[in-house]
Amino acid sequence: MSGDADTLEGPLKGYHHETYVFPLPAEAGQVPGWRWKFREPRDSLFWFDRRCFRSEEELLVALRGRVTRIPEVGERDGFRLQQFIEGRTLGASVAPHSVLPDVWVEQIIMLFWQLTRIAPNALTAKRRCEKRDHAADGDTKAFLEGLIRFTEERVYLCNEDRFGGLFKEFGIDRQSFDVLRRQARGMKKSRPFCLLHGDLHRENFIVDLHGRLWTIDWELAMVGDPLYDLATHLHLMRYSPQQADEVTDRWCTAVDEARQGSSAGCAEDLDRLLAYKRAQSVFTDVIRIAQSLDSSSGPDDERLERAAHKVGDVLSAASDALALGSVKSHGYIVDALRRWTRPEGAASRR
Repeated sequence: MSGDADTLEGPLKGYHHETYVFPLPAEAGQVPGWRWKFREPRDSLFWFDRRCFRSEEELLVALRGRVTRIPEVGERDGFRLQQFIEGRTLGASVAPHSVLPDVWVEQIIMLFWQLTRIAPNALTAKRRCEKRDHAADGDTKAFLEGLIRFTEERVYLCNEDRFGGLFKEFGIDRQSFDVLRRQARGMKKSRPFCLLHGDLHRENFIVDLHGRLWTIDWELAMVGDPLYDLATHLHLMRYSPQQADEVTDRWCTAVDEARQGSSAGCAEDLDRLLAYKRAQSVFTDVIRIAQSLDSSSGPDDERLERAAHKVGDVLSAASDALALGSVKSHGYIVDALRRWTRPEGAASRR
């Protein structure tokens, strides 16, 4: 792929990818002034989320005219590229935990309205997830059970040899998934399935120069329970309790207008989905945190302290969801992480 090295920007910060941004000479179908991005997956990373669609770019093409303010897709020298949205992330525009201005809340609610209108059979983009993960339309219980199964098999069991001992230090083992499955069986209502973004947090919204929100990073999109997209959004956005309630009420109104019955059982089922999200964070964050500490010489005390605070936070948030009872003390968590990162222990985990 040709380009001017002087105008190449990157690699940009990102967990899963290295992203490079560059302009291209104006050609037919391209808008002058646009820049494009090309992404390469990072090596040796853990992937904690199910990927449903074969190609993010293919999905974006299928969403043209259905979802506003998403990246355009182009091609150059056989590579599919995405339009780089100029602006700042919502996370960089609003201080963490502060109230989100209504002008942006309104645009987020509109996005949910648009997604709810996209029924499973209306999508032309090819799916790559396994057939067993295709819950029947409206079967919210099977949908949640499928998410739990993925977390158990692809996150916990695939990494049990290396991280299982650390999880047991915190009172977590294979039986923890039985607790989650019992909660899933308590799902109350059916809701018509639709397209879900799956990762709507502050870094996946870009505020352009006109104050409009663009939605990026669609690689975790899936088909399923619309309430799960709200639960993921609430879990990741860190709204104040008052604003979370407001967003939930506005979401219910919008999705029911888009498709009748889409918010059915919200009051009962949202708590179960939020519990799953808090539990999921334990499995993903403990692995990520431990991996960041793992080195031949072991981490210093300051890094261990910061890591232990993060682990303590996710364990506390998920203590009810995983039936953990009392959460281990900060000192215990520090010692557990130190034991796991000792050089003699690291060798036995590889």
